[in-house]
Parts: sequence; structure tokens; C-alpha cells
Amino acid sequence: MKTVKVGICGLGTVGSGTFKLLQDNAADIAGRAGCEIVVGRVGARRDNPDCDTADTPLSRDIFEVARDPEVDILVELIGGTDTALKLVREALVNGKHVVTANKALIAEFGNQLFAEAQQAGLSIAYEAAVAGGIPIIKALREGLAGNRVLWLAGIINGTGNFILSEMRDKGREFSDVLAEAQALGYAEADPTFDVEGIDAAHKLVILASIAFGMPLQFDKVYTEGITQLSTSDVEFAEELGYRIKHLGIARRAEDGIELRVHPTLVPEKRLLANVNGVKNAVLVEGDAVGPTLYYGAGAGAAPTASAVVADVIDLARAIACGQKPLVNALGLEVEQVVEQDILPIEAVHTAWYLRMTAEDKPGVLSEVTRICSEAGISIEALIQKEPEEGETRVPLIILTNRTRESNLVSATAEIEALPSIEGSIMRIRVESLDG
Repeated sequence: MKTVKVGICGLGTVGSGTFKLLQDNAADIAGRAGCEIVVGRVGARRDNPDCDTADTPLSRDIFEVARDPEVDILVELIGGTDTALKLVREALVNGKHVVTANKALIAEFGNQLFAEAQQAGLSIAYEAAVAGGIPIIKALREGLAGNRVLWLAGIINGTGNFILSEMRDKGREFSDVLAEAQALGYAEADPTFDVEGIDAAHKLVILASIAFGMPLQFDKVYTEGITQLSTSDVEFAEELGYRIKHLGIARRAEDGIELRVHPTLVPEKRLLANVNGVKNAVLVEGDAVGPTLYYGAGAGAAPTASAVVADVIDLARAIACGQKPLVNALGLEVEQVVEQDILPIEAVHTAWYLRMTAEDKPGVLSEVTRICSEAGISIEALIQKEPEEGETRVPLIILTNRTRESNLVSATAEIEALPSIEGSIMRIRVESLDG
């Protein structure tokens, strides 16, 4: 049986998980790959007590792994983009296929790297870059290859989903849950990438590029975080029959592609509305298959290692047979990837949840509804609470039908200018997720 050697760079959470999985399941993996897969070399700045590397050559210089003539597949698990980009390019120059879990690297530099890999007759595999252990890349690129994908929507950041789940289930405030998420290791000391939607945007642009056969365009994703959400918004959404989820959404529209990450009201009976905790889920609508849901662990050592090793097996099969891997990075040759117009957020049509603080006096509601009507915005539902004792202002919650975002922004600016409205209006988009 032929032996394929893997070089792992990075022995952190995912790197150590990958190392152990390749060792623990070696016999099963070999049977499925048609060859023996061994870790031929490890590159890491420091040892990991969870990994017994005594019998594995270990380099403190990760670039030695990329240059090692014995290594067939380089697995990049160091994170970041600067050094990772140099490492992947060094591996390609030295004739090695690459497996990575680095969503930022793929989202920001994938176009160039895929072109370089194709020119060299090599592959870059990245299943683990999106949604951890959920095989969503393979599902989109291979399982749904016969479909024209119409839209997809996903909970693709476990930290944000954990925070929103706790706010709904236990009535906790955002800052309180964020502190717990950091203590549990779900969020970094600097949680910006998670709570401001940057991590989800990296993942969304990867999914959208495969789904729609277009270049990666991370800079064109509209991104909005969850830091402004309050427990009262979560409670009002429940009262209206919705739950708030932080979604990445990509959709074909008549005049372009929507790429957006933001908090979203989802009907409580929808499958995505019931994905809680740190779990991830992606809903994909294909013209032939209809809606399909992919659910599971979106992070963690073992789940992410599962995706990394799946990519290693795919590449090892081809190496063992002396063939070029059959599936391109985005499912198409680089030359077949076609530029498409990305819609500005102002041109997107959605329904809306609006929460404002209004004076408790006659005529206020009629003024608000007049402004909406003149802007062509119809109201689907409305909640006006009774004032608490001693209060002269009350929360007013409106659920609108679908409207163009630019119309909604203009209308809410006019409403905010009313003397009877205090402060800014909280605006959250609403998606039915039924087409």
C-alpha cells in the first residue's frame, strides 16, 4: 500500500485534533483512502502536551515543512493571513497540495491562491474553513452540483449564536453572556471578529462564491454585528412569533447578488430559528432539490479536525492513484469563475422589525403610520405597550412587510425627527426563509 505523507503546521486546538485523529483512526482512514496516511513532519513554535510527537520530526521553522521533499500534503493550521499566505505559497512552489482551515486566508486571498495552485497542477482544500465539522463545502460544490442555487442562509458563527441563545433562554444581557463566552473559550479576549460579524462574513463569501460560481469578494459583504441587541428586542421578537439569529445570507436577485451578515428575525417554526448554543447550520435552496439543511458542530478540535482529515483523504486518494484531484477549489476552473454584480445594501428588499420609544399621547401612532404609508411601507403587526407607573414614554414595535432598504432608512429618519420620538429607532431585518 502506498504511503502519503502529511506535514502539519500548527499544533493548536485544530492542529492537535488533526494529529490525533490521523493517529487514532489510521486503519479506517487508510482503508478509505486506499493508501497509508502518516504525519511525516510537524511544524510548530511550541510543543503541545496533548500530542505525542516523539516519533515525528518536528521543526520550529514551519517553512521547513513546506520545503520537505518527503511531504506530499501540507496542512496549514497556524491561523492569521500574513505568515499563512507565505507558507501556502511556499508549499505550492515546492509541489505540495494544501489543506487549510483558514477562512480569512481563503476569503481574502483565495482568488490568487486558487489560480496559483491550478497553474501548478495542485489543489487547495478548505472544508474546515466554514462551519467546522459540517461538510457544507462538499455539499455545495459536489452534492448540489446539478442545481442552480437560489439562496443560502446560515448561522455560521457559534459564539454569536451562543450569546443570542442565552439572551433568549435566560433573559440575560449581551455583555453578561459575552463575558461567559470568553470564560468558556467560545470567544477570544478581543471578540470583535465574532460579535461584529467579520468571522461570519469570511465564511459567507466562501459559500456564496461556490454557490454562484463567482470570485471571492470579501470587501463587498455588508456586515453588521450583534452588539446593539437588547434583551427587550429578543423578548419582543418572541412575542411576534420570531427569534433573532445572526445570519449570513447570500441570494440571487433580479439585478445582482445579495451578500449580507446581520441580526435577523426568523419565524420561530423555521429550522434555523431552533439552532441553539454554539451549533452552526446552513440552509441552501436549490432549484432542483429545494431546501436542504446542514447542521452540526461549527468549531472545536475534533469536529474541525474531521473536516481537515476528510480533505486530506480526498487528496491522498488522488496521489495514490497518480491522478490530479478531480474537484476544483470553487467547483469550476479559475477561468470559468464569472464576475457578478453585488447589490449594495440600500437596494436589498426585506421586511423589518422597528422598535422606538414614543410619547404616550394621542396622534403619535397615526404620525408614524402616515410616514410609513407615504414611503410605501405597509405594516404587518404592531405592539404598543402600556406605560409603566410614572413613565410618559412607551416602547412601540412595528413589523413591516418587505420594502427596499433605502425607503426604510428614509422613513425611519423622518420618524426619528418627530418630537414625540425619543432617540434612535432599533432596526432589524426580517427573513421568512421560504424562498
